[in-house]
Amino acid sequence: MNFKQIKELIRLMDDTGVTECEIEEEDFRIKLSKKNTEVEQSGQQPAPMPVPMPQMPQQPQQQASAPPQQESSQEGGQPSEEDDENLVTISSPMIGTFYRSPSPDRDPYVKVGDKVKKGDILCVIEAMKLFNEIESEYEGKIVKVMVDDASPVEYDQPLFLLDPS
Repeated sequence: MNFKQIKELIRLMDDTGVTECEIEEEDFRIKLSKKNTEVEQSGQQPAPMPVPMPQMPQQPQQQASAPPQQESSQEGGQPSEEDDENLVTISSPMIGTFYRSPSPDRDPYVKVGDKVKKGDILCVIEAMKLFNEIESEYEGKIVKVMVDDASPVEYDQPLFLLDPS
């Protein structure tokens, strides 16, 4: 993060009334806070307003064991155990709502069996009314979609299993 971006963040805090913001990256951490100069009538402190964070690059992890079973109906079959070691898990880089397609009346970005290239859009995650496109970090074939459409997802929750071979 450079000085210009920090100044822009401060300006955004002033414009939106946000009183505290913290950003942490690999080798950088900044925490900005300011005193609220408005007088509160009720004596209660206002709830802090969330600030949209820039999307961090996703860090898919090599899958070492079988993925957790989920009770919801998932697309695709369960990969065999010997294949699990080669599969890559693509996880959610944020908390939000998972969508497989750009709109309800359109086809999903990817289906089980589709071949994807690095940079292909796999899904979108809605967070704070912003739709964030999740791109593949690897080339390969989609083996399993691990989340139902329009379902809430947590940070680092597995979304897809990908066979990079």
